Amino acid sequence: MWTQVSALLLLLACCLWSADAQSERRQSIWDEPIKFSTKAKDMCTMIITGHGEYTKLRLSCQSNKRSYWCEYIGKPYTCRPYNRDPRHYFVQMMWGLRKLHNACQAPREIKPFMCRKASDDSQMVFSSGSFPRSSPEASSRTAGRQAEQPARPQPRREPARPVPPRVRTTPRASPQPVTPPVESDAKRMAQQYCWTSLQGICSYFIGLIRK
Repeated sequence: MWTQVSALLLLLACCLWSADAQSERRQSIWDEPIKFSTKAKDMCTMIITGHGEYTKLRLSCQSNKRSYWCEYIGKPYTCRPYNRDPRHYFVQMMWGLRKLHNACQAPREIKPFMCRKASDDSQMVFSSGSFPRSSPEASSRTAGRQAEQPARPQPRREPARPVPPRVRTTPRASPQPVTPPVESDAKRMAQQYCWTSLQGICSYFIGLIRK
């Protein structure tokens, strides 16, 4: 009789110890932050809060050169393995974050490997951060609009035409009117007073006289 009672008490103690251990393990995710360092040696801390409908994760990182933070929100309890080991869910999430230079530059939706078969409700979704972050939908729409716009034709440039050099023209001197030579007084007097056959001799002598 005592042997059966002892066995039952021992089994009950084991069950209670297992339940306490699981309770402590589940509570540790809320009480003990998960710490890690990124590829850029940033020291980061993961703090999980929220026991209700939504679970909130705040990620804070700091180094000698910078500090930043971001928050994720989700319903990880919809994943059955999460309910058995909540801390391991975020530990798997941390394994991906530690490979980045900036832990807050992770994908907008993160679903750890242990919940790969669960619905998308179990994933953690980026909600806010210390720096703006464009959504992939907006970036895809922007890229689509740029792809739809036809390329504008480049203006056609005509080859430059050679300009002939300017020739400097020098003004030509206008020709002076040619004035008929003035007949000498001796010749004129010879024409007046001498015969035609003797005009040359007369003009010669008249010229000698007028000198």
